[in-house]
Amino acid sequence: MAAGTKDDPWVLKTPPGSSEYTMYKDEKADPPALVCQVGSTTLKYHLRAIDDLHGWLVEQGDWVVLGAADEKKPAAPDTVEAWGRASDNPVGGWYGLRNGYRGRFGMYLPPLLEELGLAEITHDPRNNKMRAT
Repeated sequence: MAAGTKDDPWVLKTPPGSSEYTMYKDEKADPPALVCQVGSTTLKYHLRAIDDLHGWLVEQGDWVVLGAADEKKPAAPDTVEAWGRASDNPVGGWYGLRNGYRGRFGMYLPPLLEELGLAEITHDPRNNKMRAT
């Protein structure tokens, strides 16, 4: 497994397996961040999202729909995406750190949790779900 650093990032695929991207930890950023590189686009999320999302999935106790959506589109209720922007989550809102690119939490975080052995994901063409392991 990759170290999750800039020099040795995780190489991941979206849940349907249609796109490849990389992620790595930037612990020196303020706040500490997960850097997600999708082609020429860079997205950033709170680093604590790994532990926070896993904890929330454990609380849910069952499969949760991913519901990935861009920042400017509403997130479907009761999805990973909706939780990643909810005012009552541990960061009090968006886990995404880069304005205009704060969405897609439900697309890019779940494969990382799967890579780390913290969750399992369905890998269907659409409407994928995840649960804590």
